Amino acid sequence: MVLDKEESVSVVPLQSREKPRGCAGCNGKIRDRFMLQALDRFWHEDCLKCACCDCRLGRVGSTLYTRANLILCRRDYLRLFGVTGNCAACSKLIPAFEMVMRARDNVYHLDCFACQLCRQRFCVGDKFFLKNNMILCQLDYEGGHLNGGSDRQPQ
Repeated sequence: MVLDKEESVSVVPLQSREKPRGCAGCNGKIRDRFMLQALDRFWHEDCLKCACCDCRLGRVGSTLYTRANLILCRRDYLRLFGVTGNCAACSKLIPAFEMVMRARDNVYHLDCFACQLCRQRFCVGDKFFLKNNMILCQLDYEGGHLNGGSDRQPQ
């Protein structure tokens, strides 16, 4: 297998006159109406699975990942091999598979994405401001509770 590769999965109908192909997972003949094609090989729908969580990769989406002779779903690939970083608010590690919020070059846990003065959490569509590299709600930004630094436009 290829080291560190993203691959698409295709569903291929088996033609009635076509000789059954061998499954790369179980080595059995594929006699189903449809088969999966990935990594230049053919698979039963039940045989193309993530090596970690056993989820069926034909159902999860149209992408799988390979590395170190493992076939993986996106979540497990990122969990095992993804790049992690630190939250700009709490400085704790953010796992590669976790959902995050971004403001300019800063990355935040969802729970940490809040006004850094009053701790008000933001909802989708809320205005927030970045001043002195701190996230502020509109009230704290307009109230000028921070001294110095250049004002930023709302994000």
